[in-house]
Amino acid sequence: MDLKRLDFSLKTVFCLLVVFTVNAFGQTLCTVPDTVRVKENNTIGETVATLILEDGVSAVITGNPHEAFGINGNLLVAIIVLDFEALPIEVLFVELECRKEGVNSVPKRVTVIVENINDNPPVFAQSQYDLSVDELTQVGTSIGRIEATDLDKDQLFYWLESPMNEFGLLSAIIPQIQVQTILDYDTTQEVNMMLFVQDTPLSTSETPSHTASTSVKVSVLDINNRPPWFQPCTESAIGFTKVCLNSGYEGKVNLNEQVTGALILDPGPVHAIDGDKGRNEEIGYRILAGNENEIFSIDQNTGSITMQKAVAVAGSIILTVMAYEVLTPDQLATTTVTIHVVITSAHPPEFVKSSYKGFISEDVDVGSLVLESKTSNKPLHVQATDADFSDGVNPNIIFEVQGGSDFRITTEGFILMTSAAPVGVIDLTIRVVDSTNGEFGTASLSVEVTPEALPGLGGDFKTRDMVALGASLAVVLLICLVLIGLLVYRLKQQNADWKKLSEASIFCSTLTGGSSGPKNGVQYTNEGFQNDRDVDSMSSKQAAELPLPLGPALSRSVPQQPEKQSSTPTLQSRTSDDSGSPPADSSSLSASDNFDSEKEVKPILTKERRVEDGYKAVWFKQDIDPNVKEEVVIIPDSGERDVSHDEEEEDDEEDTNVTMSTRRRGSDSDDDDL
Repeated sequence: MDLKRLDFSLKTVFCLLVVFTVNAFGQTLCTVPDTVRVKENNTIGETVATLILEDGVSAVITGNPHEAFGINGNLLVAIIVLDFEALPIEVLFVELECRKEGVNSVPKRVTVIVENINDNPPVFAQSQYDLSVDELTQVGTSIGRIEATDLDKDQLFYWLESPMNEFGLLSAIIPQIQVQTILDYDTTQEVNMMLFVQDTPLSTSETPSHTASTSVKVSVLDINNRPPWFQPCTESAIGFTKVCLNSGYEGKVNLNEQVTGALILDPGPVHAIDGDKGRNEEIGYRILAGNENEIFSIDQNTGSITMQKAVAVAGSIILTVMAYEVLTPDQLATTTVTIHVVITSAHPPEFVKSSYKGFISEDVDVGSLVLESKTSNKPLHVQATDADFSDGVNPNIIFEVQGGSDFRITTEGFILMTSAAPVGVIDLTIRVVDSTNGEFGTASLSVEVTPEALPGLGGDFKTRDMVALGASLAVVLLICLVLIGLLVYRLKQQNADWKKLSEASIFCSTLTGGSSGPKNGVQYTNEGFQNDRDVDSMSSKQAAELPLPLGPALSRSVPQQPEKQSSTPTLQSRTSDDSGSPPADSSSLSASDNFDSEKEVKPILTKERRVEDGYKAVWFKQDIDPNVKEEVVIIPDSGERDVSHDEEEEDDEEDTNVTMSTRRRGSDSDDDDL
């Protein structure tokens, strides 16, 4: 080994040991933290880091970014306010040296991290945003995205305020505006909204919290979805679909006369507008049908109809006119134009008088007639004549009140009040028009509206007075009708009782032989069967005592009984049910005169033959309607008891078979005498 080389190596090692020794001694001069954190918006002089220095050691800043730091003793302090958003990077490196006399200085580095705090609100780039959307756009369609920025780089949260919830956001953190309801241009042309943002969650109360807002205007655009609309028309909507109905146009021309210029039509010239009012597309016109012989023509741009020749036949011509959009001809509509071809007359209709005056009270109801005078109830009547008619009567005239007024004239010429009019004189102009050709005449009409009239003065009564009078008369009439009904009801009841009494009286008279009453010693009663079903029946004695007149039928059917007879009269009926001769009378009134005080005969009207002892009975084979006037003939017994067969056949024609049987008290010899 070379000694020189060895010597060099030893010297090098020695030098390194010296350097390491010096460095080791220098590192003990001061101690500083490697990394420190400080919040932005600090105060000036705020401590950033604390240095540990040996005695006699001082610290010096050799690298000071943004001149932001300083040494205060053993403290590293901030000498400016740090702004995180203004710094290019959030990490600052501060270079230091620890120095001592006679000793080499020792370099140090402190890493300062500036922390961001929420000190800035979010910001929208514009104070107002303008968006647009087509009408009838589907729900859920996005129309734009509006975002805010935040220097603090915080998460932002949004919400939208729309007047009628027309629009909404996709989510709270995605400010994408979407359609929430279908919009119609005719009802909504513009929507103004407010968009808000904040740098903290919407559902928390975290602080600090900063907000910002901006306005959003959305214009609704009209799309081409409707055809032209002829004017005037009546709009109607079915959901979001709208139509406008036009009743057509009418005009009038004279027979064999050609009108120069555009025809005058009612309600106006042919005119159409774009149904999409926001677009206002150009409209064209064309006659589609009804223009035989090319009599009429239409201006393609204006819709004016003119005549190319005269019309030779009276009547009506109906033209079909089309309006279409020039750029999109498939958007079209049609209407009718009716041209009345009339024969001209030599004289227009005229009023009989050039002026009329009428009166009406202010308190009358709407629809009341105007009167001729204040004291008369006769309505004012306007009349017109037409010299083109021999009798002056034109059936085609109508009356009109020119201008808006409170009155109208009926077809017959009477004037009605259509609305309440103030007190005073109203001057009007009235017309009489020939509806076939439009010729007319005029006259003046003056209507004086008088103050409220007092009832009973001058014969004028108010409507409410007449109504009160009519109501009173109606009540009186109702009471009279009720009384008449009660009287009729009572008369009907009395009539039925009267009939029963009459029939009983007639029957008793036939049994006693006339109107002289029952024979002395014989008393006919119905007391035994007074309560048998018919509670309204009367006894024969009571019926006989009633002063009932005998009609012609009774005088014919009941002959006068002779004073002396050997037997009671035989009762016969003309019924077809009796095939044999009537039974002979089994008793004699003359033979029983001596027993008047002992016997009792009770005639009974019954529906069936009774066979009990002790009664006289009249039996009706069939029910007899009391309302049917049937004659009961009593034929006195003249001694002949046989009845011929012919008489029996005549008797069979009657509906009732009457048989009288009698019984009297006493012995069997009494029956033999009978």
